[in-house]
Amino acid sequence: MKNLVLIVFLVCIPFSCFSQNTPKSDKDDSEIKPSKNDDGEWDITVIDTQFDYFLNAIAQPISQYSESYLKTKNTFLVTEWNSYYNSGKYRNIIESGIDYSPRENYGIKFEYKLYQVFAYVNWKYGLKMNGLSGSDATRR
Repeated sequence: MKNLVLIVFLVCIPFSCFSQNTPKSDKDDSEIKPSKNDDGEWDITVIDTQFDYFLNAIAQPISQYSESYLKTKNTFLVTEWNSYYNSGKYRNIIESGIDYSPRENYGIKFEYKLYQVFAYVNWKYGLKMNGLSGSDATRR
């Protein structure tokens, strides 16, 4: 009986060492990608219940910005965001990278919403980002 238990144990050890499933690539699944909505406009989805409140009650209105200003700011902010993500810094706040091309014409609504994502993260979590303007970085 002792020998039978020992044999079963020895046979099971190699099987326990094999990986049960293949690890998935974090880079593929955890990247925020702009997408076109039904109207053909670029959009970004933010899954946070307070973001809509922030946009409507706290954020500067869209009329305060030009599209070129937002595109310039977003280019720097996305680079800073992705460097934080790739380095693992602020991993409790930054859970994904952002796929953003400054050569793409996303439109002012998208550029505004993306910029407000960075302002929102600053407002909610206190994450200071160098690319935010002073009025958006300090508003509470």
